[in-house]
Amino acid sequence: MSESNHNGRLVRTVATIVFMVVALVVYFLLMGRFAVAFIASGKVAGIAIGVGVIILGLVGIWVVATSIRAALAHQHLARRIHEEGRELDVSDLPRRPSGRIEKDAADALFEKVKVEWEAAPDDWRTNYRAARAYDYAGDRSRAREIMRRAVALERAEREK
Repeated sequence: MSESNHNGRLVRTVATIVFMVVALVVYFLLMGRFAVAFIASGKVAGIAIGVGVIILGLVGIWVVATSIRAALAHQHLARRIHEEGRELDVSDLPRRPSGRIEKDAADALFEKVKVEWEAAPDDWRTNYRAARAYDYAGDRSRAREIMRRAVALERAEREK
């Protein structure tokens, strides 16, 4: 991918994220107004609904904040892996019409990455690569788990 194409995609992605966050803030503010109106009604049912709306809004804000924080941490690792030239090369792997890597090829890639991961389980780089390989193989829950480990290992390395 060319540098200008990559930058264009990055700008579109950031703009989309900013738009979604602003839309969510407006939504949460509107819901907050409804919650206050319900609470101000003085009726037990209205107060309960108002408190419930406030709690749901706070949960929503927490979900958005943790998702953005995780995405930024993953992007940081991706940038470091790229700078070190250790990205997984999936350019020559066969793909489905949807663009996803074919299951057999993704599984073979994972087996290759698993060997290096088992040799250095406390290196954030091998954890990052394993997380990406799990993702390509379709095991999203393990990918998230290993990516969290990679983030923690990289953070510990930086803080030394």
